[in-house]
Amino acid sequence: QVQLVESGGGSVQAGGSLRLSCAVSTSFFSIMAMAWYRQAPGKPRDLVASITSAGSTNVVDSVKGRFTISRDNAENTVYLQMNSLKPEDTGLYYCNAVLWKRNYWGQGTQVTVSS
Repeated sequence: QVQLVESGGGSVQAGGSLRLSCAVSTSFFSIMAMAWYRQAPGKPRDLVASITSAGSTNVVDSVKGRFTISRDNAENTVYLQMNSLKPEDTGLYYCNAVLWKRNYWGQGTQVTVSS
């Protein structure tokens, strides 16, 4: 069973930084596509950033230039570095993994940005 455990969330002021981590318990991490999603109160869960097994990355326009996704295959971990945080970045951040067309999700970590 694949398990994902997020950490690194918290409360920061606008302009601050946080780094989220997602540790994945599987021996197949290196071939998994990984992503970070976020869900603001009353809104759907939206993609924030993704990284393929080959290391190609993509971030949505609203966080481009501020957020960076990366992975460490030796540590079975994916990261989301978030800089210049804005109040609209507030939400529950979920780690997502795709392996053989099956989706796995973490429990989420809360990020709160105050103005």
